[in-house]
Amino acid sequence: QVQLVESGGGLVQAGGSLRLSCAASVSILSIGSMGWYRQGLGNQRDLVATAFSGGRTNYADSVKDRFTISRDNAKNTVYLQMDSLKPEDTAVYYCNALISGYRNYWGQGTQVTVSS
Repeated sequence: QVQLVESGGGLVQAGGSLRLSCAASVSILSIGSMGWYRQGLGNQRDLVATAFSGGRTNYADSVKDRFTISRDNAKNTVYLQMDSLKPEDTAVYYCNALISGYRNYWGQGTQVTVSS
């Protein structure tokens, strides 16, 4: 069983920055894919960014050049640095770990609110 605990959400003005953290209860060295998703009110949960164990990253078009995902294997933590935040970034952000291509684990979510 893998537990994921997110932190770092909050209220920020448009143009500001936040850094989300996701601490895993196990070593993330062997976790092939760790990512961040978000779900706005009344919307589906969408992929924001993914960091693969080999170093490759992937971003949704809406956050490219503004958000940066990174993995700290020594701390078993994944980060999402969010810059130039917009009101449309407001959502609950969830950390995800995908193991062996089919075992999915989720954190409890952290609220990010961007005021205009």
